[in-house]
Formats: sequence, structure tokens, C-alpha cells
Amino acid sequence: MELEMVRPNPVIARLLVAGSLIWAGSALAADVSLLNVSYDPTRELYSDFNKAFSAAYQKETGKSIEIKQSHGGSGSQARSVIDGLKADVVTLALAYDIDAIAGKNLIAKDWQAKLPQNASPYTSTIVFLVRKGNPKGIKDWDDLVKSGVQVITPNPKTSGGARWNYLAAWGYALKKYGGEDKARKFVGDVFKNVPVLDTGARGSTVTFVERGVGDVLLAWENEAFLAVKEFGKDKFEIVAPPLSILAEPPIALVDTVADRKGTRAAAEAYLKYWYTKEGQEIAARNFYRPRDAAVGEKYADSFAKVNLFTIDDVFGGWTKAQKEHFAEGGVFDQIYKN
Repeated sequence: MELEMVRPNPVIARLLVAGSLIWAGSALAADVSLLNVSYDPTRELYSDFNKAFSAAYQKETGKSIEIKQSHGGSGSQARSVIDGLKADVVTLALAYDIDAIAGKNLIAKDWQAKLPQNASPYTSTIVFLVRKGNPKGIKDWDDLVKSGVQVITPNPKTSGGARWNYLAAWGYALKKYGGEDKARKFVGDVFKNVPVLDTGARGSTVTFVERGVGDVLLAWENEAFLAVKEFGKDKFEIVAPPLSILAEPPIALVDTVADRKGTRAAAEAYLKYWYTKEGQEIAARNFYRPRDAAVGEKYADSFAKVNLFTIDDVFGGWTKAQKEHFAEGGVFDQIYKN
């Protein structure tokens, strides 16, 4: 992530965690060691999840387990795995990034069929984080293109969250105004109001909450909740637009690495733990929307009622969206150059 000589205050330090590689469980003589390569704003989530899984795994098997974490922009993380980072599992922001790894024969081509809900054990959406009192009166996507409004969002070329942000804005414009040309103009107008593109979602959060840049942060719902929790309701507010996109961050076993290291059984147990009641509770407590209906009902009041569209319905899936919008020379490149 890009922090460019910014010295985090203690609260930011808790958000960032020390470095991009962290671990849970005993580092001394652990019986099993896993590396989970994840996307930017899941540090707190996996801190909780890894502790719970480690305890459950040891109770079940009698073996200790060490879980190391790597965090960064989802696209960058996928490329790191392709380039040789020895991840046992990947837990990324979007299916296309895991498909890219599968395309290099490191992950089974049918990885989404290996786990329930297309291997996405929790969901999220894109919301707006604004400063206390919402001084610019930002309530919906149209407010992002107003003169004098600075929008903070990461770079869609490196960040999975940024791609969700971009597609949420595009889908809104498509539904409201009709036609690809009008959607393209709308998203172009949004990016004209973006003063800086960080490489990942957490970097953009730092830009907005500590550096004080911008009027509104386009954020994962969980990231917005976390900012309010850490910094206080007296500093920030969450605005949930009436219409947004259903974000489904997926998880997968990196078959070639797990088989080479002999960690397949532990890595599979790790991923399956997301679908237990405790795994779903951890997701909900960390402001991700759980898949389990009973857990979802328990935390229903925590999440705004938002009309959600899917990437399949509006964009024909991630492969098509990636090629059209985010590949070299794609729509985003054309918009941003102008």
C-alpha cells in the first residue's frame, strides 16, 4: 500500500498492523504452518478468525498450527502468488483474481465448486464514509460528481475493492440513466473528482481518515464500520446508498502449494471453518454479511437495507468485466487518461 512518508498515529497503527505479513498461533515448533494471502482490509477479520480456528484445530487434531497472513491490494496479491509466493490458501476480493491464479494451474479450475456459495462464505457491499455532519450532503451516487466534492477510492488496476467501487458506480448509472455511454460519462465524472489513487483499500482509508484528504471515501462496508469504530461517531458517518453492488469475496485452496507442503488437510479445514456457526459469527462481528441465515438474522440490525445488484446480472461476470473495464487499454484506462 502507499503511505508515502505518513507516520500513522496509534489508532492508524492498530488499523495497519505492523507490516504486511502477520501471523497467528505459536511460531515456535508449530506442527502445521499455513500462509493465507488475502486482500487489503481483512487484517482484523483474520486476526479473529485465525485465533478461533487455531484453537478449534488443536482441540480437534491435537496439533498446533501457525497461520501467517499477507495483505495488500487483491490484484497485486494474486500476481504475487502467480510469481511464486507460497500461499496455502488465498482469500481475495473477487473471483477474477483467483481465476487468474487458476489460469496458471496453481489452483483447480473448478475451485468455486469446492465450497458452498461459490466459495464466498460472506458478502459485503460498497458504502460511503463521510465526515461528521456530512458537510457535502452526500446521500447517493449522483452526489459524487458534484463540483467541489473530492472522492477517495483506490486504483482499480491494483485493488479489488476499487474494482467493486467502480462497478457499483457504473451499475448505478446504467440503471438510472440507461446506456453504456451515459454510464461511462458518469464514472468518468466520478474519477475527475478523485485526487489520488492508493494501491489498496486500506491505503485509501488512511488517506481519508488520517491525512484528511477528501469529502467521501468509497469503501467496503466493513472498512467503513471499522473506521467509525476506531475513530468514533463524532468524526465519521456511514451513508449507505439506496442501490449498490453485492460484493462476494471468495476463498480457495492453492492446490499445488498445499500438496507440495503436505498441508492440504489443514488448509481445507481452515477454509471450511468459515461455514461453521463460529466462522459466520466472526464474519458478522467484523461487519461482513454472513451467509448463514440464523446468524444473518441475529445481526440484521447491523446492516443497512440496500438494493443490491450482482456482477453477473449487470456485467456478465468477472471475466467479461475485467476484460472490458480493467485490462490494459480497457474502459478505465481510457476514462482515466481523459
